[in-house]
Amino acid sequence: MTIDIDAVTGILREAADTAVLPRFRALAEHEVSEKSPGEIVTIADSEAEEQISLRLRELLDVPVVGEEAASADPGLLRALRREPAAWLVDPVDGTRNFARGSTAFAVMAALVREGRAVASWILHPIEGRVYVAELGSGAWRDGTRLHREPAPAEPAELRGAVLSRFLSPTARERVVSATPAFAEVGSGAHCAGVDYPQLVEGELDFVLFHRTLPWDHAPGSLLLTEAGGVALRPEGDPYRPDDERVGLLNAADGTTWRTVRSLLLP
Repeated sequence: MTIDIDAVTGILREAADTAVLPRFRALAEHEVSEKSPGEIVTIADSEAEEQISLRLRELLDVPVVGEEAASADPGLLRALRREPAAWLVDPVDGTRNFARGSTAFAVMAALVREGRAVASWILHPIEGRVYVAELGSGAWRDGTRLHREPAPAEPAELRGAVLSRFLSPTARERVVSATPAFAEVGSGAHCAGVDYPQLVEGELDFVLFHRTLPWDHAPGSLLLTEAGGVALRPEGDPYRPDDERVGLLNAADGTTWRTVRSLLLP
């Protein structure tokens, strides 16, 4: 079945307009809670996910693996491996940013078939900007096709980001030691829905993640690879949302991936 790309975009925009944006910089204390140590959820996350999930199943009636639903029932993740198709939903990617009043957040979704992302959407509600990708058909920003040009060959000209929060002390120390070899290594936006578009559009040349939850990475990794970039596990395997391993190095091109891997990873 062919999915109506614009229909899904409309579903995400509607949820952003009704459940997310009205709460931006207007959250009451009781509308923010801790769902696990260091992880928060807001009423915007819960309401947007419920709304998006309902509407997506009207388009294609397959399981919906939403971040908040899977937090309550981790067994939902099995659908990515066992079902022919499933939706992934991240209702507010960058929840902590959102709760703090930062504009670095996104509303995201992906369609997974046989464990592989085949379509994805990243909406930046504040700007109204939307990124979409479809397997084999390319990556787009508001109707403009995206192509990631190769990055500079020299490490000293590369700009990247490393989300070090979940790295082991040894891995973190290696990153710190390697940082001077690059032009710049930051900590990213703490929102995959911002980091991936920045990589695709040339603001970054590589991004390294340790934790790779599928709702965080299925949308952006498809956007990146359809634009000509690379999203590979440290072992060199392509990223798949049904793969529960940790570690994901994203880069502008294969040469950059190999260069960065040799410097940052054991």
